[in-house]
Amino acid sequence: MVIRARLGRSRWKTAALTSAALLVPLLATTAQAAPRDGSAALRTGFERTHGQHWTTQSEEEEFLRAVDAAGRRVTLDTIGRTEQGRPLRLARIGAPSPEGPAKVRRGNSLLLICSQHGNEPAGREACLSTIRDLAFAEDRATQRFLSATTVLVVPTANPDGRAADTRGNADGVDINRDHLALETAEARAMAAVLRDYRPDTVYDLHEYGAHEPYYVKDLLSLWPRNLNTAKGVHKESVTLSEKYARPSAEDSGHTTGIYGIWTDPQTGEPVKQVAGDGQERILRNTVGVKGGVGLLAETRIEPLTGADKGDEARNNRRRVGAHLAALEGAFDFTGERRARIEKATGAARRAGFADRGPVYLGGADNERPAEEQVLDDPPCGYRLTGDQFEDVEPVLDLHGVRAEPRRGGGVLVPLRQSQRALVPLLLDPRAEFALTAGAPVRDCG
Repeated sequence: MVIRARLGRSRWKTAALTSAALLVPLLATTAQAAPRDGSAALRTGFERTHGQHWTTQSEEEEFLRAVDAAGRRVTLDTIGRTEQGRPLRLARIGAPSPEGPAKVRRGNSLLLICSQHGNEPAGREACLSTIRDLAFAEDRATQRFLSATTVLVVPTANPDGRAADTRGNADGVDINRDHLALETAEARAMAAVLRDYRPDTVYDLHEYGAHEPYYVKDLLSLWPRNLNTAKGVHKESVTLSEKYARPSAEDSGHTTGIYGIWTDPQTGEPVKQVAGDGQERILRNTVGVKGGVGLLAETRIEPLTGADKGDEARNNRRRVGAHLAALEGAFDFTGERRARIEKATGAARRAGFADRGPVYLGGADNERPAEEQVLDDPPCGYRLTGDQFEDVEPVLDLHGVRAEPRRGGGVLVPLRQSQRALVPLLLDPRAEFALTAGAPVRDCG
């Protein structure tokens, strides 16, 4: 077992580890001690200041270029640019070298999306150190893991917001409410990654503001609640949250809960539902609708203990450390359940070609949909005029939705395709966030 210091943690895992769990020591580089390998000089700004300062944009660029140049295991791509011209980066990690989209689609992959909200920097710091740690890991277990699973990381999903310390991007748009319409450059870049690489698991790192005394845990997590998520994918997503990410954080001394639900501190019973709906435009739900296992992880921004309240750097290290601890569980999940994950995501994506079953325009796994929100007998497709198609074609393409030209003009967007459940959410006149009002078609022959 590789042993090393951890952010804000006082305990070590000393039990025997499975080959997947041998990844654990590689995913939590401390801000207090350099890594014990050839990457010792490659430290983030956060690490160099022991949590006093978050990594700057220039420090991130220098760090990523250095990791990219240091070995064959990491490839750094630019997948877009923000309104203010900042690059959107994708790090691809594999052993002995990362694969391109075609091979990744045929294998297993895990995508980390970090800090969609610019004023939530802890996830970004966890992702940056994770890229380096995986790039330089020397143990055989990690190399075996990376030979079977490609790790994709978008280390800063909202660079303009991070520079301004704002939730939204340069235009004030909440990127995590734009994964359907794709109006922002940031959401378009992430949609292209989802389309091209089809990651089996997508892990979305955020932070949240505590509401004493009901909403105070170190880490909260939530799976796709959208009812169009296939049962197998939903099951694996819940398993990732409840059997891996949260227990891993708890093993490291962090408190955890389910995001979006206030609980009574005395009884642990739910008090109020405050978030966590099934909106298809939120990344974790978009991922589920598209047939991928998804999880949202949120760490608490406010200090939890007296020691953290008196030391901002210590509290910052706790925020990052909680993310790293939960990420350990995500890597264990991916390694131990690879076959189950691939079976669930493969079945979900093939099911669309059968074109059977209802489609839900609302509701969630904890909220019964209204009768009018259920398409028990969906149309076989939606017809768009030429003008409508011209307006929405770029978005349909980024989602990987297929359209067929029709005699007499216009196009048909059939439901019989991999993204079946997504089509009505984009085009049905009754869908809350539809791009345009397509005409339902009953005979697509």
